Amino acid sequence: MDLVEVLPQLYMFRFPIGQAYLWCDGTDLTLIDAGDVNAAPAIEDAVRGLGHDPGRISRIVITHGHRDHYGAARELADRYGAEILAHRLDAPVIRGEEEIGAPVLLDWERPLYEHALTVPEAPPTRVDRELSDGSTIAFGGGARVVHSPGHTPGSIGIHLPLHGVLFTGDCVAGVEQVMLGVFNIDRERAVASFQRLAELEPATVCFGHGDPLTVDAAAVLRASADRDAGLQIEHG
Repeated sequence: MDLVEVLPQLYMFRFPIGQAYLWCDGTDLTLIDAGDVNAAPAIEDAVRGLGHDPGRISRIVITHGHRDHYGAARELADRYGAEILAHRLDAPVIRGEEEIGAPVLLDWERPLYEHALTVPEAPPTRVDRELSDGSTIAFGGGARVVHSPGHTPGSIGIHLPLHGVLFTGDCVAGVEQVMLGVFNIDRERAVASFQRLAELEPATVCFGHGDPLTVDAAAVLRASADRDAGLQIEHG
């Protein structure tokens, strides 16, 4: 796992597939996503390496119900008493009560999807608080939930207005270029969600896959959202 400092209070944990983020309000810690089922030891070591106590992880916010994003959440939450939060539409998937819908794949996405399937299965994981659009979470000066359906029905972005930081989950990707995320259940809704996130005009954007965007973030996000919206119209 690679550890990347994004901001003085924000760090990215990069796994072989996907990534998670640590937000630090002093000694009060928040995880945004939790990697796959094998990620807990690496996350704990990284938190300690930053001079923090993993026992101060107060909450784990899951951006959507895919196993590379919530796999280690149960282990970490059980060990440290953290609260697990997710949107109400993906919470049954995370709990193991429902299956996640199958994505509608473009031809070029198919080999990527086969690779993504190598992520190990995640155990059923409790969700202590179900979120909805506009919900607030007590970190980062007041985090706001932005429902961003399309990748999955309950995909969310997390916006920290006080800091100008946006976590997009997999609605948007930053691999080589900023673009609509892949493996969407409903591509049209995902494009609309991308545009909604871009309207927030963040200064820092953190993706579920790819390098964070820290330079001209609002302009790049808007241009990319407009481009993908245009492509959606062109190809129907």
